[in-house]
Amino acid sequence: MKSEVGSRPPLVAAAFASGGGTNVQALLDYQDNLCPWRLALLVTDRENAGVLERAHIAGIDTAVMPVQERPTSDVARDTLCVLEAHGVEGIFLAGYLRLIPSEIVHRYRRRILNIHPALLPAFGGKGMYGMRVHQAVVDAGISMTGVTVHYVDEEYDCGTIITQWQVPVRPEDSAEDVAARVLKVEHRLYPLAAEHVCSALIDGREPGPLDLPELLSTTTTDLEHIEQESG
Repeated sequence: MKSEVGSRPPLVAAAFASGGGTNVQALLDYQDNLCPWRLALLVTDRENAGVLERAHIAGIDTAVMPVQERPTSDVARDTLCVLEAHGVEGIFLAGYLRLIPSEIVHRYRRRILNIHPALLPAFGGKGMYGMRVHQAVVDAGISMTGVTVHYVDEEYDCGTIITQWQVPVRPEDSAEDVAARVLKVEHRLYPLAAEHVCSALIDGREPGPLDLPELLSTTTTDLEHIEQESG
């Protein structure tokens, strides 16, 4: 459900991504005149990242910030310069595979969101991303995984959780099966969590957790249908 932004300007946001950027696309597809954010910048650490094409099509500025063999302080300085030049007020991580420098975390405390393809704190931490997560879920033999949206702090996948959505795992599932089911939920959940946080920031409120049962009772979102398809 889109928030009534009215005359309030939307929060200027940047997306950070390292790969194809399907969650960036989900955020772009959700944007309209009532959306409480506006994606103005894409930051990537890879000059051949597929997400760059999505940004070009959407008319969003891009910045390639390689991090390998560079001092973290230099990466942080250069990235902050780009963010400030674009007036960025919030950041969405969407498959960004690098640890955010502490200087950036400090500047944007509780304004950086990340989406993780599991129910944190399970299956999180350094090196746990993409198919690695889903293979670990299958190997563990559990019956439930999910999606987590959380704030970013100085460690991998340790920030305060904003919301989670459970996704069932069937006994016959491969890692690819789980990944496909989880990705459907990611694409729905991330824009809703972003809207929740950005609306509160625009209103001058501290964003609390996103209560999905309450949200589902007041919106036409099809998360319920996703759960039925996944069950």
